[in-house]
Amino acid sequence: MKISSNFDGGNIHCLACSSPSDIRLEICSDNESKFFQWFYFRLNSVAGEDCILKIVNAAAAAYPQGWVNYRAVASYDRDDWFRVATDYDGKTLTIRHRPEYDSVYYAYFAPYSMERHHDLLARMLASPLVRLEALGETLDGQDIDLLTIGTPETSKHNLWAIARQHPGETMAEWWMEGFLDRLLDKDDPVARAVLNTATFYVVPNMNPDGSRRGHLRTNAAGINLNREWQEPSLNRSPEVYVVRQRMEEIGVDFCLDVHGDEAIPHNFIAGPEGVPSFSKRQKTLLAGFKDALLQSNPDFQTEHGYPPNNPGNANLKIGANWIAERFGCISMTLEMPFKDIADGTQQRQGWSPERSRKLGRSNLDAIYAVMQDLR
Repeated sequence: MKISSNFDGGNIHCLACSSPSDIRLEICSDNESKFFQWFYFRLNSVAGEDCILKIVNAAAAAYPQGWVNYRAVASYDRDDWFRVATDYDGKTLTIRHRPEYDSVYYAYFAPYSMERHHDLLARMLASPLVRLEALGETLDGQDIDLLTIGTPETSKHNLWAIARQHPGETMAEWWMEGFLDRLLDKDDPVARAVLNTATFYVVPNMNPDGSRRGHLRTNAAGINLNREWQEPSLNRSPEVYVVRQRMEEIGVDFCLDVHGDEAIPHNFIAGPEGVPSFSKRQKTLLAGFKDALLQSNPDFQTEHGYPPNNPGNANLKIGANWIAERFGCISMTLEMPFKDIADGTQQRQGWSPERSRKLGRSNLDAIYAVMQDLR
């Protein structure tokens, strides 16, 4: 029997693994940071055994409320991820599972590897509508990838979508798969109509280093990228620095920043209501976008989420807020759950990669609904 996590996105420290019924583990903190919650590891040689895996430092995680009513995911082939029995007593997160095979993977949410990221880029580049640009390098030397979709023209809207500022929020890149697949579907009338009047600028993974290192929330230097937008720097947050620089060159008429939330078992949008210059036009666009997404996909809702900031009180270090203030555009944060979605459906998988992809596809309908009013 063996626990291992020395692979792309892996994270766990094994304290004890002498008996299937007494496996004790700790989640490792992000490098140079106190943040931790993401885990991803493999357990070997336990087919048919009743395994009890205890994450003993769960209470000290970044968001302990995220463990309440949470179920871990497991997979034998790293393709089909299903939920397994999990409970939290206020101190320890306990996973109980009888594996069918000698190799089983457990994770906080279905992982999205850097290898899959590069496969996604290669698949998108099969379309003549797509160009790939490496905006710069991360601190670990990985490329910061930007996809340009459509033909840039001054008369067209400039629409941005970014994901995984927080690398452990892997549902954000699963969302990107669905969004990009539909946008490049030449037989989809909504995609064709949108691309007639807009150019899309897409960063599928804002944080390659944190993704590969198995971080929850930060880059290689332990920096939370979504608190760097006012004053990014090449020596601590090059990811934000180069994306922001490109936004300044191109302009932004619309931006969607895709994330995951540990505690809230719902899909929701956080808007820029609290930025100093928030206008009636931005308020109307925000309401129109949410209403259209609500009609397009019942997995989205507007009852639960973050309370809006009071006027003038938004944190402009946060990407969506800084972008809305700087460009006077509609800029939003889309949040998806780590937990089972609270509607009670899909009990085997809970919120999943496929549902994330479907929500990504639905966002194109909401963009289409507000497109003519973006300027």
